[in-house]
Amino acid sequence: MTPVIQHLLETDLYKFTMWQTLLHGHPQAQAEYRFVCRNTPAYPLAELLPEVNAQLDHLCSLSFREEELAYLGGLRFIKSDFVDFLRIFRFQRRFIEARANGPVLEIVARGPQVHVMGFEIYVLAIVNELYFRRFEQEPALAEGRRRLQAKLAQLRAFEAEPARAHPFEFFDFGVRRRFSGAWQEEVVSTLKENVPQFFKGSSNVHLARTLGLVPIGTMAHEYLQAYQAFGVRLRDFQKAALEDWVQEYRGDLGVALTDVVGMDAFLADFDLYFAKLFDGLRHDSGDPVVWGEKALAHYAKLRIDARTKRLVFSDGLDLPTAFQLYRHFADRTQTGFGIGTSLSNDVGLTPLNIVMKLTHCNGQPVAKLSDSPGKTLCEDHTFLAYLRQVFNVKDNP
Repeated sequence: MTPVIQHLLETDLYKFTMWQTLLHGHPQAQAEYRFVCRNTPAYPLAELLPEVNAQLDHLCSLSFREEELAYLGGLRFIKSDFVDFLRIFRFQRRFIEARANGPVLEIVARGPQVHVMGFEIYVLAIVNELYFRRFEQEPALAEGRRRLQAKLAQLRAFEAEPARAHPFEFFDFGVRRRFSGAWQEEVVSTLKENVPQFFKGSSNVHLARTLGLVPIGTMAHEYLQAYQAFGVRLRDFQKAALEDWVQEYRGDLGVALTDVVGMDAFLADFDLYFAKLFDGLRHDSGDPVVWGEKALAHYAKLRIDARTKRLVFSDGLDLPTAFQLYRHFADRTQTGFGIGTSLSNDVGLTPLNIVMKLTHCNGQPVAKLSDSPGKTLCEDHTFLAYLRQVFNVKDNP
């Protein structure tokens, strides 16, 4: 067996930042995460079950290395007690189960949230790499390199455009849907070497450390969703999550995710206090132009200069889409673009659309009311209806 995950830093930065916040604020929380494939794979994922189990066994044998802990400890927003926790941390195999349900691969992580929340990105990277190992590698890699060179050509052509008020910056967000770990490293290394004026970092903490890049990330949906079960009034869960974040990071990591119950409901909670404390907002569902215009209108209503803020886009982006959004917004606000699958798995094969989402916390269902049809993930329709009612969100199937 060739291990897919060889370093526990091979995950997104925001897993560590959320992990630290929940360890400090809610160490007793219990959680359940479930793996879902949203599209139809070329062959049943259940065929991968023995290999997935072997990879999970290996994952649970890993621990953080001293040089990795030193790197994390060198990030000013990572606290020393969290590094000490990671020094003794090991994933517990009894908290995660993979099984076949006919052709469907089911993976469930259930247990203390600070012990199971870290599984997500590793599981997605494992399933992706095992899945794509069954395809011919050389033709795929040859096509991937051809497409990567085309992207470099697009970036060089874009550089000739007239300068705007704020620079174009993009980041690699590709761990979870990558063709392979080796391919992601090749892509990121190539971008760093050829277009450093545009390429500014990676969410992959291992690659950021080894390649000398800025690690990128703040929070994901699971962080805010967990607060739906943390004992605050449901109507106040977003404000409670944002407040805890502010208290934990004191000005660092100031990009807030907006689409857990939709942009309108988020902005209703994102008052002058939060709008001043956070550096910007991240888009992950719905029409990005509509979203961005709502954000700018909100800042204008609060009399905040949007040029001091940043809008980060990260929903299924490719470079042409990022260019269009940049042209639309870059003279009015700072922008950033997190590109995932289009960088790490653009090799001529159809990528898997897989996620591993928080479904329950402290015995209660939690949910995301996405601005994109098909992204809402919750099996408890009663709770979904209640959440919509509380935040006055219309049904978006």
